[in-house]
Amino acid sequence: MKRAFTLIELLVVIAIIAILAAILFPVFAQAKAAAKKTAALSNSKQIGLGILMYTADYDDTYPRNDDCYANSSLNPALANNPFNPLGVGCTSAGFYNRVNAFAWQKWIMPYIKNEPIFEHPMRQKLDTGSAPNRQWSDSGQIVGGFALNTAITGQLDTYNRTPTFARQIRNSWLGGTTTSIPSPSDTMIIGEIPNSNVPMIPGGSVDSQGITPTVTIYPPAIREFWRYKLMKGDITDCVNGTNGTEPDSSKIASGGVTVAHTDGSAKFYPAGKFLAKTPTKLEYLGVTGSPGAGWTFQNDCVFLSSGNLGFVQPNTTINYPLWGLGQ
Repeated sequence: MKRAFTLIELLVVIAIIAILAAILFPVFAQAKAAAKKTAALSNSKQIGLGILMYTADYDDTYPRNDDCYANSSLNPALANNPFNPLGVGCTSAGFYNRVNAFAWQKWIMPYIKNEPIFEHPMRQKLDTGSAPNRQWSDSGQIVGGFALNTAITGQLDTYNRTPTFARQIRNSWLGGTTTSIPSPSDTMIIGEIPNSNVPMIPGGSVDSQGITPTVTIYPPAIREFWRYKLMKGDITDCVNGTNGTEPDSSKIASGGVTVAHTDGSAKFYPAGKFLAKTPTKLEYLGVTGSPGAGWTFQNDCVFLSSGNLGFVQPNTTINYPLWGLGQ
């Protein structure tokens, strides 16, 4: 005679399965997150090496040009749109054919040849708002993942500009070449920006020196500024200097910043370590006080939202090689 399972035995088995699931599911989630962090590090390294390959072909000079090319969109859905060099696609939204710092990936695409490498596995491409303001859908811009440190490369805003247009030539304070980097194995060329609507880390010019067509740009290397880009806390916390001691997974899912260095290496920096490698405002700008102190049209609590920042003359001799400082 066959013996069936009793109700109690079935309940015990179900309970054991539930206990095992409760134990294993978090482990699986952690393993998945770790795999994505590893993939992000690999992607970052490949991007960094792609930039190095570019510089090898252009006399050790970093890419920074501004132009517009037909069928150049990173988004395949926009690649065959009509080419209008003085209209939509080049000089008005969406800017899918523009080749500049907002679509810096195009500079090194011949060396990468794979658009998904430019995407961060733990993030989604930002594509918010209504047309024509959706970066990926309308302009083919990859926003929300890896960001180019334009204070190292320099940046141009010269396409269809008059000779007197302000800040159209933004020269890196280091010169914009690989040989000008004081510590290549430490200096960040690619990093992550949480909650930003721009795909690069903009440089900042010193407006008191004059708002001219050609300016010198410096990195936004201010610990107070990055603290609330990475750590827990809202605008009120930023203003009051409270909270901000633990990484915020809603801002930075990996708990830190994946960085590609100018020598082609890559490394993951936990948020606290990244901040420790970033100077305070007092060290860098020589000012303290309100979040707006030292900034021309930005402040510690505002997320990066412009291709160009502004602040008082920074001290570039302090030893913070992550930002290229310390010559």
